[in-house]
Amino acid sequence: MKKRFWFAIGALVLSSTAATLYLKDPAAVATSAATGYEIGATVADFKLKNVDGNSVSLSDYKDKKGAIVVFTCNHCPFAKAYEDRIMELDKKYAPLGYPVLAVQPNDPVAYEEDSFERMKVRAKEKGYTFPYMIDDKQTVAKAFGAARTPHVFILKNNSGKFNLEYTGTIDDNAQDPAGVTKRYVEDAVSNLLGGKPVVTTSTKAVGCAIRWKDA
Repeated sequence: MKKRFWFAIGALVLSSTAATLYLKDPAAVATSAATGYEIGATVADFKLKNVDGNSVSLSDYKDKKGAIVVFTCNHCPFAKAYEDRIMELDKKYAPLGYPVLAVQPNDPVAYEEDSFERMKVRAKEKGYTFPYMIDDKQTVAKAFGAARTPHVFILKNNSGKFNLEYTGTIDDNAQDPAGVTKRYVEDAVSNLLGGKPVVTTSTKAVGCAIRWKDA
């Protein structure tokens, strides 16, 4: 009985310690916040401020076949590594009905580089051909279940309702575009354009954990 008692106490202590470490880990916190939409779910309309000063809504794209929603930012090394590839996605698929909609979800107080003013500068310098919007209240990122930057969500327009078809990373090599062997976003959009189901509907987003505002 004594051995069982002390074993139970030890297990409880370890469990408590693990829980504490989990809560202190930014990645764990981001994951816990990322419940969001499931594959097939209808995404609610949203309206966010774009770098041009105008508001952009998902419903503005009701005449498109779908959308590639990318949660990204200025400061994150992963976001920077994928920036040109995100631009290429818009260049390739916007004319085919799947434009990119970029959303900056980070708390700019934590990262000055992610401020709205810096966003405007970045979009102009790089020549973004897509909206770059700030999610200042972070409600859209939480609704989607975004956890990292970049984090992609591919939506298909079904008679005015946008349904989630894919979520995760852009491809399988963040560091080296030349070393990419699996192009998850391109494959998913190509399948949708061809009237085929998406084969890989979910992958793990690779990037910096989103910095949430203090409650």
